[in-house]
Amino acid sequence: MSEIKKIGIMTGGGDCCGLNAVIRAVVYTAINKYGLECVGIKNCYRGLYLGESQMVPLTIDTVDEIIGDGGTILYNSNKDNLFKYPRRDKNGIVRDKDGKPIYDDVSHVAVENIKKAGIDALVIVGGDGTLTSGRDYSRMGIRVMGVPKTIDNDLNSTDQTFGFDTAINRNVEAVDCLKTTGRSHHRVMVFEVMGRDAGHIALHTGIASGADAIIIPEIPYDIVKIKDRVKKALLSDKKYSIVVVAEGAPAPDGKAVTAITQDFSPDGVKLGGIGKLLATTIENMLNSERDENGYAISEDILDVECRASALSHVQRGGMTSASDRVLCTRYGSAAIDLLMAGNEKHMVALRDNEMVAVPLEVVIPSNDIHGNFKPVDPNGELVKIAKNMDICFGD
Repeated sequence: MSEIKKIGIMTGGGDCCGLNAVIRAVVYTAINKYGLECVGIKNCYRGLYLGESQMVPLTIDTVDEIIGDGGTILYNSNKDNLFKYPRRDKNGIVRDKDGKPIYDDVSHVAVENIKKAGIDALVIVGGDGTLTSGRDYSRMGIRVMGVPKTIDNDLNSTDQTFGFDTAINRNVEAVDCLKTTGRSHHRVMVFEVMGRDAGHIALHTGIASGADAIIIPEIPYDIVKIKDRVKKALLSDKKYSIVVVAEGAPAPDGKAVTAITQDFSPDGVKLGGIGKLLATTIENMLNSERDENGYAISEDILDVECRASALSHVQRGGMTSASDRVLCTRYGSAAIDLLMAGNEKHMVALRDNEMVAVPLEVVIPSNDIHGNFKPVDPNGELVKIAKNMDICFGD
């Protein structure tokens, strides 16, 4: 692989703790071990489209102190698929007579800019959407090494993604704070977490924080069973309850709960609102079951109060956990080693605690954004352990 002299590094999709640690490890390994030149491409695929103005040299000094910083010094974008790029004019997005955006394939512009900059290979850090384009550029003759990224931990091709541990730590700290106000007021605290269509964040957060109930997309739930478990907690000596719910969990009637639908995110939907809906539902159910004295639970808890909380993007930001810093350093360093060993159309993956190269055609087998999806196993060890801890999933 002596023909590789210069590599471009880019980060795409949503931001995630650990991106900077990966960048740092890539640069350190590329320069110290192989004597390569490193270029950072800002704003991911938009940067490839714009070319030279978005390309910055990366040196040891540039990246030396960023290992713990959240976000990414190269910035992120999850709306710039150059194979399906929305046409624009002075009025914004150009639409057809039915009001739908008109798209163009401008991927060739990126290829031309890569060659013009003298970049011999790309290290692309991202999730399914970002790596789908990475796969497609590899088909066009560009050397690509992907690095898997998502706090959701839902990529089937690798055992663990970075950013997940930091998000769990952030959530557990928040639940510990919610417990104090829940205990003080005998309240039900419903905590909504990220994860999209996967429940890994909710499952780990719920177990680590000692929640009473966990609601995830992978396990259909009966809201009556959730209500009964909450009531059991209110009747116990602690007299409060914690419910953790994944943002992608459906409403009690089975319908999806979405906050915003938009045109240009990878799957067109922003999730949110299930926590507030569940809090209102559980509160109404418990307060409709009063005894002859009019008490919802007891003389201590005349009326049940449920409150919903969500950290939202706080889960993706801030300082990176020590565990994620180590994992990111492994990913970034291995990405360069595997690339220089001849893996030109691959992604680095953690499998059985070893860093290995997996072909992008295997990682992204189709253009379906969920083609590489890894849900929670409803019959897996963690779900069984959670139930041993008397955590209710509503099933």
